[in-house]
Amino acid sequence: METLITNGIKVSVETFFQNGHSNPAEDRFIHAYRITIENLGLDSVQLLRRHWIIFDSSGEIREVEGEGVIGQQPILEPSGAHQYVSLCNLQTTIGKMHGSYEMLNLSTGKTFDVEIPKFDLIAPFVLN
Repeated sequence: METLITNGIKVSVETFFQNGHSNPAEDRFIHAYRITIENLGLDSVQLLRRHWIIFDSSGEIREVEGEGVIGQQPILEPSGAHQYVSLCNLQTTIGKMHGSYEMLNLSTGKTFDVEIPKFDLIAPFVLN
């Protein structure tokens, strides 16, 4: 698990290779990742946007941006948390992701960025 704290927000990531949905013969390697976002601060915050940078071992870099996460813009009260699971499709056996969330402090009305830690996406059979 990878974890990073930025501006009082803790982001933790766990990854899971999806063997049943992957197809190496078609260069399709599917990874699930579970994100846990915890508000360690004193003010309520809302997740507004996400920005992902996705690398694969062929050198391809993709960027994904959009509102919220999996169709939600969750509000995290102090000591609150939000967890979600999403997928990433790679064309190679090894890749990495990292990114950021744009958050809104509901007390001050100011936005701020929270880093998502870099994490590896590795098809387990390449490690043997």
